Amino acid sequence: MQQGDRVVLELRKMIHKGELSPGKRVAEIPMSKKLGVSRTPVRLAFKILEKEGLLISAGSRGYEVRRLDQKTIQDGIEVRGVLEGLAARLVAEKGLSRQVRKSLNSCLQEGDAIFAKKDLLDENDAEKYSKMNERFHSIIIQAADNKSIENSLNLNNHLPFAGAGALVFDNTTPRNEYQRLYYAHLQHHIIFSAIDAGEGTRAEAVTWEHAKQGIQYLDLFLKEDSPHPSYKLITAFKPSFLPESQ
Repeated sequence: MQQGDRVVLELRKMIHKGELSPGKRVAEIPMSKKLGVSRTPVRLAFKILEKEGLLISAGSRGYEVRRLDQKTIQDGIEVRGVLEGLAARLVAEKGLSRQVRKSLNSCLQEGDAIFAKKDLLDENDAEKYSKMNERFHSIIIQAADNKSIENSLNLNNHLPFAGAGALVFDNTTPRNEYQRLYYAHLQHHIIFSAIDAGEGTRAEAVTWEHAKQGIQYLDLFLKEDSPHPSYKLITAFKPSFLPESQ
């Protein structure tokens, strides 16, 4: 994993778990010392997280952690599911081009390779999955060829955790995170199958459900009395074809 990617993933996780509390000021020098990196990757990470709606510019004082509102997060993910579902339906109805089919298959194969080698993930695997996941979703959006969908998603992705690339990975429970992301990747296969078969309604519904999983996961993180959300999500929603935890 590149250093900049690791910093983004780590900061996102710290905000997600409350280690960086709402309203807290974050600055390049102290954070670079905390993470053991130079100021450059921290500076770039701050700008990425500002675009994701997790940080707010505080001028010369650096950045502040945005106060996260549960409804705002849920609404953003819900809207993404609706928009991406519409895109999937449009692509299914007009049919996949040879290049789009090849690109989506490449994403699926890349994901399969990540999950085939072991039954738990590390941060390098999570970053590979995150990039593949973002690419998979982007290919479908581009193939829909609808600027209104694309522009609306770009605006919506400025809300906290709304974008497909806003992955949070908890390395304290790698086996549970494996199962959570493996389930999401199996949904990628189902989405592709529906699009490739020209089943627009099914493609739209599965894509919306794919986003809905993210709402369930973040709901659990935002409840102070919850056990670890990966475990609770899996035990509540895991289908029978997922491997059992050890």
